[in-house]
This record gives sequence, structure tokens and C-alpha cells, in this order.
Amino acid sequence: MLFDLGPRLLTTRDVARAVKDGGAEALTEAQRRADEARYQEIHCRSALNRVKGMPFSWTLNPYRGCTHACHYCFARRYQTHFELGSGDEFSSMIFVKTNFVDVLRRELDDPKWTRDLAALGTATDPYQPIEGHYKLSRGTLQALVAGRTPVGLITKGPMIVRDIDVLQDLSKVTTGSTIYVSVPTTDDDAWRRLEPGTAHPLQRLRAVRAMVDAGIEAGVLMSPLVPGFTTQPAKLEATVKAIADHGARFVGANLLFLDGGTRDHFMRFLASDFPALVDQYDRLYASKYAPKDYTERVRKTVGMLKARYGVQNRRRQDESEGESRVTAPAPEVAQATLQF
Repeated sequence: MLFDLGPRLLTTRDVARAVKDGGAEALTEAQRRADEARYQEIHCRSALNRVKGMPFSWTLNPYRGCTHACHYCFARRYQTHFELGSGDEFSSMIFVKTNFVDVLRRELDDPKWTRDLAALGTATDPYQPIEGHYKLSRGTLQALVAGRTPVGLITKGPMIVRDIDVLQDLSKVTTGSTIYVSVPTTDDDAWRRLEPGTAHPLQRLRAVRAMVDAGIEAGVLMSPLVPGFTTQPAKLEATVKAIADHGARFVGANLLFLDGGTRDHFMRFLASDFPALVDQYDRLYASKYAPKDYTERVRKTVGMLKARYGVQNRRRQDESEGESRVTAPAPEVAQATLQF
């Protein structure tokens, strides 16, 4: 369903205020697509978003919200900035920035633009299903080609293979453009439980193979690794082997990061579907991060598996937004009994 709020396209904050005041049903709805999500077209004032404390300085997100509905998604916490829920509203109410590409082209044409790398897909998946209709991510890549601006793109969407031609063009005119396909695990049960709206992990890996074969710098992020769901050695090995078999140029991995609205939603998910894990997670995640010794054990296991299967990292550090490396000792907590 598409919200029809009149002739003027509203901003995200306008819509968020209406939802807060009267709920989603306060908005007039018109039939748009035959799925359960609702899509609101909005206008954005800027496309390039300046960030600090990350491996990149700029982000690009043509959508807000994501129908992939991953229970661990760190972007859920951003919904609370607009006083929207981090639960169902994140995955069922999607904002579509219809003027995004035009705004981006103007920003890239600015003589002051220095062609810094921009990260695409940090707060929403640029290749969630609605992209097939709006093609904003394809338009974004075309604008980056014209502006000779490199991209670091992260997605779970195999639809990215549609844009291999544009990615090849971008590789020719920039240095450092890289595609990160998120595949935390190839375990079917964990995938179904944690990522209910995503394509099968093997579909994503086939997309990696297609991009690598086309000469595109593409690899995999096993992020986040979720304790008790995807961190068992056998599951880690099966995932790394599958990544290697599909020709990924690199692989990175990080543990689950829990903060703000993401933590609230994930703990509700555990309480509903896996109540036996709630106390263990409370201990393991006494802070935003799992304890350093636990984190290092998981990373060491992944490192050994990468060496075993010949998957080489392209960079020293492969991290997605919100999953930063722990640089200080974690508080002393009782070690959780989750199977590692």
C-alpha cells in the first residue's frame, strides 16, 4: 500500500509525526503493490550524509526502513530518531526518497565535492524488493559514475546483478569501489529465524560469483555473527567454505552489536521465540558488545577457516556501520553458556 498524503511530497519527519499522532491508520492509504508493506514517497533535502567515526565519511540511503526485517539489524535504532518503532514499523513502513538521484547529481556536480568514497546501504538495504520498481539504487550508481565517485556498497539483495553493467562502469572511472554482500551464515534454520525477509544465502553468494566473474571487486561480510545461532564452529566452517566456493575476493566478520532500538527489538524477539536465551544474552551483552575474549575466539576461528579455504581479505578491516571493533576491555561479566 502507498500512503497518499496529498500533492506535496512530505519529508520523513512529516510522516513520522503523523504516525506518532494517529498511528499508521491515520494516513490515507491507496492500493500500490500486492504485498504487506506500505510505501511512502517522500522528498529528501540532501542525499550525501556526513558521518564521523567510521571508515568512510559519507553515506547514501535512498530508502528508509527495510522489508528484509533482519532481527539484528543495527539500522532499527535509527527509526527512533523519528519516534517510530524499531519493530514492525521498521520493516513494514518504507520511505522512498523519490528525488534522491536528482539531489545526489546536484551534490556531486558541486565544484567543492572532492570525490570521497560514499557508503551505500548503511541504514537500509539498497536492493530490497521495492528497488525493482523505483530503481533508485541503480540511478544512484549511475550518478556516482558521472561524478567519478567511488562507492562501498553493502546489500543482501541478489537484485544487484541487474546493475553489473553500471558497477563495471564505476570500476573503470574510480579507485576503491567495492561491493560487500552480507551473508552471516548459510545455515538454513538460522537464516529463516534471523532474516525472514531476505533471499536465501546461496542466492546472495551466486550474486557474488556473477560480480567477481564480471571483474567487480566483490566479497562477503559475515556480519553480524549472532551468538548461539551462527557462531558454532561447524556453521562457521560451512559458511566460509561456501563463500570460498563462490569466488569471493575477501571475507570479513564481526560479532553482533546491540544498542538502542536494535537491542530492544532483538531482546523482544528472543523473549518471544527463544526465551531460554534471554538470560544468557543479558549476561553476554552487559554492554553494547560481547566480551573481548569471546569476540576474539570467534574471530580466531573465522581467521583459521579463511586460511584453510584460501579466502584472502582485501583489507585489514572489514566492518559495517554500527559494528565497530572493540578497542577497550569489556566489563567483567559471567561467560554465557551459549554454544560457540
